[in-house]
Amino acid sequence: MSVLETSNLVDGQDLDFAPAVLDPAHIGDIEGALGTVSMRDRAPRRGLRRKLLTFAAIMGPGLIVMIGDNDAGGVQTYTQAGQSYGYSLLWVVFLLLPVLLINQEMVARLGTVTGVGHARLIRERFGRAWAGFAVFDLFLLNFLTLLTEFIGVYFGLGYFGVPKLLGVVVAGAMMFAIAATGRFRMWERFMFAMILGSFVFVPAVLLAHPHWGSIGYHFAVPGFTGGVSGSAILLIVALIGTTVAPWQLFFQQSNVLDKRISPRWLTYERWDTFAGGILTTVAAAAMIIFGAALFHTRGFGAASSYTDSGWFNHAIAVTLGPVAGVIAAVMLVVAALVGAGAVSLSTSYAFGDTFGAHHSLHRTIRTAPLFYGAYAAQIIFACLIVALGSNALLGTATQYVQVLAGILLPSASLFLVLLCNDTEILGPWINGRVLNVFAVIIVAVLIVLSLDLTIATLFPTINGVSLTEGCFLGAAALALPSAGAVTWARRRRIARGEVIDPRAAVAHLERATWRMKPIDQLARPHQTLLRKVSVYGLRGYVIVALVIVGVKVFSPFVH
Repeated sequence: MSVLETSNLVDGQDLDFAPAVLDPAHIGDIEGALGTVSMRDRAPRRGLRRKLLTFAAIMGPGLIVMIGDNDAGGVQTYTQAGQSYGYSLLWVVFLLLPVLLINQEMVARLGTVTGVGHARLIRERFGRAWAGFAVFDLFLLNFLTLLTEFIGVYFGLGYFGVPKLLGVVVAGAMMFAIAATGRFRMWERFMFAMILGSFVFVPAVLLAHPHWGSIGYHFAVPGFTGGVSGSAILLIVALIGTTVAPWQLFFQQSNVLDKRISPRWLTYERWDTFAGGILTTVAAAAMIIFGAALFHTRGFGAASSYTDSGWFNHAIAVTLGPVAGVIAAVMLVVAALVGAGAVSLSTSYAFGDTFGAHHSLHRTIRTAPLFYGAYAAQIIFACLIVALGSNALLGTATQYVQVLAGILLPSASLFLVLLCNDTEILGPWINGRVLNVFAVIIVAVLIVLSLDLTIATLFPTINGVSLTEGCFLGAAALALPSAGAVTWARRRRIARGEVIDPRAAVAHLERATWRMKPIDQLARPHQTLLRKVSVYGLRGYVIVALVIVGVKVFSPFVH
């Protein structure tokens, strides 16, 4: 029996799986860390207890992708923000919460409705060339991010005297062993255990003795201690890169498939994502507050250079005591393991999507050799580089990986918005107009901030405030008339019958029964001028920005 047949009929019973499912391992019962939901379960959830039990079983992809966002690079970036600017950047993580939730809701919807991973959808709807570019971006950035995770393991365990080689090798071997069991539930339970360990941020904040009134003020009022500068802009882009990273889009969509979550349970997955978003924002704020403990302390204030996470752990121990130093080290190791588990799996999922190989944690090494081979290869190479690399290079790399993530995010978000407006793949599940407005604003702001970084890198003597204001005013002056003209022209074409309003074309379809067709049966997407200009223009910007940031990263090692 074919995958198409098994996706719609099991033991003679019609089920609500998408007919486009590519790997039969993605069809079956939901086997979560905290419970099971049968694939034949169609009973309505009445009563709070029944709903909570269902939520507990489905919870996972959203929570893991959000907490994995506060990885080793995140710990360094957040604590560095606190150490350098006190509480003044707390407003950034607060504003990033809706960005997180909007992006991840869209990929959760894509995963449940289409039954196909993010990399495969990009390949089918934008062509092999664009898919290759997007996946290469992902592979490169994910590998660099994985390096930062093992750097975090090294610095965290190094605080306790564990040798570098031993620490990273044991961590890598443990990650692979747990994933390669062929039991999705075991992997998810390991991730949940690490997430539980991440709650060490609670005593960390209490030990920092924060000024709650000042924290409340800086959450509500944007500002920069010491004024806007190129360094402050760089750190903000790094905060964006570590809070909203491209790998999250690929991971959650594929992990939703791997957990076998169908549209019937999408509401629960949305709550999973929302809960994860709230928790990760609170944790990120806590790390900034923890780092700010050094800001007001003699000898470890803003004038003191943040070298790496090892320096930070020892500085915390000197400032707040040995217990705080231990908490900082544990927080770093746990964050690194959660991040490494999610990021490496994101790469393996995308690898399977791209090359049409089986890619599921329900499979063993024997039935998914390419999937686990890619998983093992990235861990081995990352461990070797970290074990052999110098501390100075490793410390610098951690921050700039987050900057690269911030620069690559606009392109990933653009593909996401275009996919979520494609009626062939989402039908009646496409984005509403209000959601599209928010999504487009998010992409525009990310582009402006990245351009701000690019200009500040080229011309470091430019006034930071004037630069930021000029970028946003210029973007508004260009974007608002352009958007108005495009909208007006599109409405005229619809009124004349030259094009069909995609929302009107799918308005009569039932969400409860609609699923994406098999990929080879989809009609080719309509290549509008706006679609072409936006994709090619954004790719050009990404290439230029990457070159400039590369110059900034490696120039200190050249001179």
